[in-house]
Amino acid sequence: MQTKNYLVSVDQFDNQDVMDFIQLAQAFKAGKTLQLKRPSFAMNLFFENSTRTHTSFEMAERRLGLQVIPFDPKTSSVTKGESLLDTLKTIQAIGVDLAVIRHPRDRYYQEIVDAELPMSLINAGDGSGQHPSQSLLDMDTIYEEFGHFDGLKVAIIGDLAHSRVARSNMTLLTQLGASVYFSGPKEWYGADFAKYGQYEPIDDLVAKMDVVMLLRVQHERLTQANNQAFDAGSYHQQYGLTEARAARMQPHAIIMHPAPVNRGVELASDLVEAPQSRIFQQMTNGVYVRMAMITRLLAQRGLITPEQLEV
Repeated sequence: MQTKNYLVSVDQFDNQDVMDFIQLAQAFKAGKTLQLKRPSFAMNLFFENSTRTHTSFEMAERRLGLQVIPFDPKTSSVTKGESLLDTLKTIQAIGVDLAVIRHPRDRYYQEIVDAELPMSLINAGDGSGQHPSQSLLDMDTIYEEFGHFDGLKVAIIGDLAHSRVARSNMTLLTQLGASVYFSGPKEWYGADFAKYGQYEPIDDLVAKMDVVMLLRVQHERLTQANNQAFDAGSYHQQYGLTEARAARMQPHAIIMHPAPVNRGVELASDLVEAPQSRIFQQMTNGVYVRMAMITRLLAQRGLITPEQLEV
């Protein structure tokens, strides 16, 4: 894996890395525990709102025995003009071992990586760029369901243009041997997606997919004019997974969504917890995948013995 102390992009992972994360996550799900060599400290710096990712990382950190230091961007020195890099240098100087960061700026992490800080860093989402932990938990959920990736057909449907999940997942899925398809508003399907899979109307996709993955419309990244023109009911009928469309899915096919879910927009409300839905299973798996990611960095820093990576 192309890393020192940083897990910031799925571009760092080869196929063996992905499988190592999955296997370690599954070991944690089965009850594996760690023994830290010394007290270790984590801080979660979220500059965008989050429920699942933030809470999932904190749960993962606490289950591994790390002590979590609170951080609130509204009361931090960032509001006084301190740079993100200087904030990290500060918390590293006072003894924080791991920083988990979500930031609205694409590739915010590059200056941190370039600075080669001795603390560890996990990217919990950068703008419309990367979301490696979400992508790995999605890979874990798909592998748990099918036992492989090769030849699977996966549709990624919705707000492609603003989705870090879509970009991370299309990269890993293609790399692992799956065939990726895209749908949603055609104007959100750009050249960066065309390299990984073709666009088809949702009605042409649902009956032949193994995985139907829906994406939230990210209103916080749309222009005011686009938000004013947006009609949830019309979007659902044109691009959403309606109950009628879901009825045409193959019996073995599953529904996924990174959440938060806007019921009645990207998918019908009754489908969120339908038998084919794996949405809440994704959330459960997210804790264990994030435990696996943190564990790799703890080993890199010498805070656990190398043998504890074995499953």
